Amino acid sequence: MEIKKHIPNLFSLGNLFSGILATLFAVHGEFEFVAIFVSLGIFLDFFDGYFARILTTSSDLGKQLDSLADMVTSGVVPGIVMFNLLENKQIRVGALKDEFEITSFMSFLGLILTLGACYRLAKFNIDTRQSKSFIGLPTPAMSLLVVFLPLVQINTEVLFLKEIISNCYFLIGLTLILSYLMNAEISFFSLKFKDFSFKDNEFKYLLISLSIILVILYKYLAIPFIIIIYIILSMIKNLIQRG
Repeated sequence: MEIKKHIPNLFSLGNLFSGILATLFAVHGEFEFVAIFVSLGIFLDFFDGYFARILTTSSDLGKQLDSLADMVTSGVVPGIVMFNLLENKQIRVGALKDEFEITSFMSFLGLILTLGACYRLAKFNIDTRQSKSFIGLPTPAMSLLVVFLPLVQINTEVLFLKEIISNCYFLIGLTLILSYLMNAEISFFSLKFKDFSFKDNEFKYLLISLSIILVILYKYLAIPFIIIIYIILSMIKNLIQRG
């Protein structure tokens, strides 16, 4: 039995293990550890595909294992994080005397992210069009955006950001938008390079440059904004190609 064919699968299992740890921390609201282990899981997820390609050991088993690991790290975890963000938010309905609060039901809307991620990962496994780019927002991008939101809320000194991340309507809207983007027939560019020419990779270089600047300025708090920039650049690229 060749050992090398199992190397990518070990990275997938590492991704899964990181996702399990992130889940445990997410349940208890330990958002710093959630962000660390989700980031580690996504890092390992990148390398399982990388080693599968360079070792030419791609297999149906590896493909399924990769998606199952992603389902935890980039599906279950962001859903729980969004649930936690919504759990203590209150929507007041009615006039002053008849006012009542809706809390528990709204919290469960955050789990739509998990459902959307599951559907997107299932489609990805049977879609042969996604070798050069992605059709729909990749689940790791969605996960990074969501799991770093609590850290931005806790650590930013910008009052506007604190308020908007604490806004129930914003969180529900973000949940619905991300769930839609993951499953929409919209192309999102990949960061894989076939060559390093600027002409063929201008959007990738732009994203990388902006990401470096934001990370230098804001460190890990820049992560959600980098994902938003990635989404915007992908939309612009689509418009240019269609035009």
